[in-house]
Amino acid sequence: MIQAVMVINTQGKPRLAKFYEFQPVEKQQELIRSVYTVLSCRAENVSNFLDVESIFGPDTRLVYKHFATLYFVFVFDNSENELAMLDLIQVFVETLDKCFKNVCELDVVLNYSKVVYSSHLAVTNVLHTVLDEIIFGAQVLETSSTEVLKAVEEIARLETASNAISLVPKSVSSWRSQ
Repeated sequence: MIQAVMVINTQGKPRLAKFYEFQPVEKQQELIRSVYTVLSCRAENVSNFLDVESIFGPDTRLVYKHFATLYFVFVFDNSENELAMLDLIQVFVETLDKCFKNVCELDVVLNYSKVVYSSHLAVTNVLHTVLDEIIFGAQVLETSSTEVLKAVEEIARLETASNAISLVPKSVSSWRSQ
């Protein structure tokens, strides 16, 4: 089972943190700091897999990938396959690349809760939308970036359509403007 997904920059600032088991905010911040401390001390030529039992508890593993100024981190228990989790990070990053046209930290920071346009459609909070299409309820739902992108575009289409619906009848809205 997946316990957490984090995106942390090289200065230790969390850009995305999603915990699949309840953790108080103070505990989340402590866990993020601990993960960053471990990752920032690692050499580039070592394995991307870590035992993090001292941080998250027994039978807990961490896999990460370092892209430019961001660490993409998945924390999971021993029921998940390490290589599958590494591949899932790749799917997440590839999908974000397609949404943002080569994702970078500025996209993550500036577009965190803003609208991203994809194929003339808009979707809000694209990071969480993409992550929720890949992982939901701590379980892997989809491993194809193409399928995830289709789902994100469908959500964008539905959001656009729902924003166009007026809840006030035209007769009332024209009356109000008089």
